[in-house]
Amino acid sequence: MIYVTSDSTKPQFNLALEEYVFEYLDEYDEIFMLWQNEPSIIVGKHQNTIEEINTKYVKENNIHVVRRLSGGGAVYHDLGNLNYTIISKVEGSNTFDFKTFSQPVIDVLADLGIKAEFTGRNDIVIGGQKFCGNAQYMKKGKVLHHGAILFDTELNILGKSLKVSKDKIISKGVKSVRSRVTNIKDHLKKEITVEDFKNLLLKRMFGGDKEILPYELSEEDLKNINELVEKRYGTWEWNYGESPEFNIRKSNRFQSGKVETLIDVDRGVIKELKFYGDFFGHGDLENVENKLIGIKYNENDIKDVLKDVDIDYYFSGISMEELLSCIID
Repeated sequence: MIYVTSDSTKPQFNLALEEYVFEYLDEYDEIFMLWQNEPSIIVGKHQNTIEEINTKYVKENNIHVVRRLSGGGAVYHDLGNLNYTIISKVEGSNTFDFKTFSQPVIDVLADLGIKAEFTGRNDIVIGGQKFCGNAQYMKKGKVLHHGAILFDTELNILGKSLKVSKDKIISKGVKSVRSRVTNIKDHLKKEITVEDFKNLLLKRMFGGDKEILPYELSEEDLKNINELVEKRYGTWEWNYGESPEFNIRKSNRFQSGKVETLIDVDRGVIKELKFYGDFFGHGDLENVENKLIGIKYNENDIKDVLKDVDIDYYFSGISMEELLSCIID
């Protein structure tokens, strides 16, 4: 395992760094990263950004908004937050495994006298309150797992920045975003800093007190990472993207996440269609969306197209019938 560190707190750079390491440092079987961002909202790959954020508040407070490669929901980062990434080669599985990759965080907290548990599809909680959300991206026999740890985050700003849909709040059985989350710092018996916690997690990942030598990014590495910022993570097209004009909007929340569909139907035919949500999955959703354009907007025709699609590959844990319910009654 190698350790890749970032001195930058710009989310555009750190997400580009993460993608670059995943794609191009292929000679290493395992890679570990720790990184922090200045105030930012990091939205999931499939989300409709405008509907996940409090746009006015975000602009007034100069909060970055950047889309990541993995699915799942939007999260708030600031310098009281610690992000970790584990990149590992996997063989013959497309199954998301959040629990295994979350265990190092749970173990470090146990050493500090705090009982943390993995719960739901991708959360780590203390006393039922979430302090770490996790997401994954898979490609070419490798998995990228990352988690956003709330250590001493400004939870008030988090609550104001994220405009969470009512169905998510209801599905969690609580009143607000703020009531669902907690900081690790509030549960510590002895005060430590986020930097202290970072070092504890680093030691846990590398098996104790042996010297950890970080991977040094070359000038060529940095050039390529900054090109990714320019072409992807620093662009409006990637971070926000355009929503189609639509006359039908349908959504449902399932155990595996929410799926929302915006559809433009003209004279009974699908002219444009876009999937959004906090679900996880593989591949490019345009492959599915494009198959449905030009198809009659009726159940039999849509089902006939989807029967040749590996639904679970694109919408992990969601069945054909569930996906259909997000397209047509």
